[in-house]
Amino acid sequence: MKKITITLLLSLIVQMGFAQEENQEQSGWLGTGTLSLLFNQAAFNAEWQGGGTSNYAGSLNFNYDLNYKKGDLTWDNKFIADFGLTKVKDQDFTRKTNDRVEINSILGKQLQESVWYYSFFLNFRTQFAKGYEYSEADVIDPITNDVIGVETVRTETTHFLSPGYLQAGPGMLWKKSDKIKVNIAPATARLIFVDDAFTSVAGYTDGDYFGVDRGESTRFEFGASLNAFANFELVKNVSLDNILSLYTNYLEDPQNVDLDYTATLNMKINDYLSTSFIFQAIYDDNAISGFQIREVLGVGFTYKLNPQD
Repeated sequence: MKKITITLLLSLIVQMGFAQEENQEQSGWLGTGTLSLLFNQAAFNAEWQGGGTSNYAGSLNFNYDLNYKKGDLTWDNKFIADFGLTKVKDQDFTRKTNDRVEINSILGKQLQESVWYYSFFLNFRTQFAKGYEYSEADVIDPITNDVIGVETVRTETTHFLSPGYLQAGPGMLWKKSDKIKVNIAPATARLIFVDDAFTSVAGYTDGDYFGVDRGESTRFEFGASLNAFANFELVKNVSLDNILSLYTNYLEDPQNVDLDYTATLNMKINDYLSTSFIFQAIYDDNAISGFQIREVLGVGFTYKLNPQD
């Protein structure tokens, strides 16, 4: 875990070093972002012998920055919303490919004329829709007489605001530009909130559901956090966004660092068509003992909101 965290930090530092410095003469509010609708599909007819299952998927992605600057005061806000579904032939249930709602806000006051700011940050995360675990039952294929697994039951495990994360705290912001910044907050309060229906089931053990105790709907933590963002152009019409969040809880197992890293590769075809690849890695031992990995690749329609170029 420590090696992976160090590797991600070094990667971001190297990327920041190669990124070009931005003009910071902006005064007042500046808003810009994208709205993307992505699709991907695989289809096979009945005679196809190479193996494969027909499927199709789509996702809607909203990413918007609303930043304020006046004198030595800055206020940076990022809004992220992703939701995607996939349907696989012969499966009874449509599944989610991504589901995320996130708000990041950092208020900063510049130290003289440096790239350092006194800061206060707030982060909120949850999801839009219900999440499920799926169960299969063995049935006999009437044609081949083979035993196959068929999804018969789905069990709800998450939904909107369960879980939800809210964290805030004072710190120091290193900001080279709106596209390159790192916030360090050594005194961060974090509140995890869930539906107590999940923590009140028979046989529930304290901490099993996102660290929350039996019959409770919240968990309070106090620790340190680091949030970094870097956006830069690899080549013309190809850009890479990096968002990294680290958190350690002083009150329990401070050696276990929670990690949330998202890399989004945007490849522009023209003003309205683009290809995107999203990679996300999450480590949170309150949720599951292991890494959660998500990858999404799609081609679709992209609309720029308040473009600056």
